[in-house]
Amino acid sequence: DEGSGEPVVCVHGNPTWSFQFRNLVLGLRDRRRTIALDHVGCGLSDKPGDAAYDYTLGRRVDDLEALLARLVPEGRLSLVLHDWGGMIGMAWAVRHPGRVARIALANTAAFGLPPGKPFPWQLSLARGPLGALFVRGFDAFVRGTCRYCVARPMAPAVRAGYHAPYGAWAERIAVHRFVQDIPLSPRDRAHAVLAATEAGLDRFRGTPAMILWGARDFVFDGPFLAEWVRRWPHAEVHRFPDARHLVVEDEPDEVLRLLAGFLP
Repeated sequence: DEGSGEPVVCVHGNPTWSFQFRNLVLGLRDRRRTIALDHVGCGLSDKPGDAAYDYTLGRRVDDLEALLARLVPEGRLSLVLHDWGGMIGMAWAVRHPGRVARIALANTAAFGLPPGKPFPWQLSLARGPLGALFVRGFDAFVRGTCRYCVARPMAPAVRAGYHAPYGAWAERIAVHRFVQDIPLSPRDRAHAVLAATEAGLDRFRGTPAMILWGARDFVFDGPFLAEWVRRWPHAEVHRFPDARHLVVEDEPDEVLRLLAGFLP
């Protein structure tokens, strides 16, 4: 939470943490108050067990609502959303549409799978019977993100930064629960929040919006971008043909330049 001015709230996904927004905080704090949070179980936040915390989408949205009620109790703010941050941040926005000044999205969704889009096998594996072994035992999800979600190899210090909060089985609980909580059918616990958020997206057809899209993302790929464009034809779209899921890592300078212009 740095800087002053109208707030910008950066909401991360899985298995990242506020570390991914470090360049944005440094680049924006001289003219905007920039807030980058860590979800419960992620980054430097506490990592409680299942008995102490309900790792599902509804609780994540409630957490964001409680945090912003404390940090930014009134006035308008802008959102920068990536991966699960899109679903969580837009669910909050649907609850508080009058408080949203601008929205910037990067490789994310706030709706179900686009028509004809299969669910990635890598995520199916992580959700399945061996998921805990791979995700929590072998740290495969964080390792895979650092290797396959960028177009250029991460510098060792950056890779270490992404790994730092998730060094042991117990510390990877949120990484696994996020994958298990992806709503694919009405039977899934998070589906009701997904449905309500998707239904509310039309409220923002007049809200200034920017989409920053890594075109080589194997999860949030072309069909997801096309769905955003269909829903928000007014949005300013920037495609990065060589970037993957972590577009903020592949194109840090250009992403900062674009966001700095979008968030005056």
